[in-house]
Amino acid sequence: MESVGTDTAPQAIGPYSQAIIAGGMVYASGQIALDPATMEIVGDDVVAQTARVLQNLAAVLKAAGSGLDRVVKTTVYLADMGEFPIMNEEYARHFGDHRPARATVEVARLPKDVRVEIDAIAIAG
Repeated sequence: MESVGTDTAPQAIGPYSQAIIAGGMVYASGQIALDPATMEIVGDDVVAQTARVLQNLAAVLKAAGSGLDRVVKTTVYLADMGEFPIMNEEYARHFGDHRPARATVEVARLPKDVRVEIDAIAIAG
């Protein structure tokens, strides 16, 4: 098992790793819309926050020797399921023709009161 860390994504704000590589897979922790340089939230709406979340996730996966094109499963956590359609459009922009398995759930609250959080499982290397 190998811990992954990069300065190009937000540092963990708790006792966890940005990602773990185990058994040929990358298990990326949930990312929120934090700017890695300032650790401040980027964007007030779900579209801007989804874009930042996926940029952060891509940076973590890159540090693990993987990428969004190697993601096999994501979980999307939304503060408001009513924002699903516009989050989904931004999500699709980042994944292009790649279509990993996904679960999307509405949650009562997310860290720092963001609109969206996404975690991923990807193939390493």
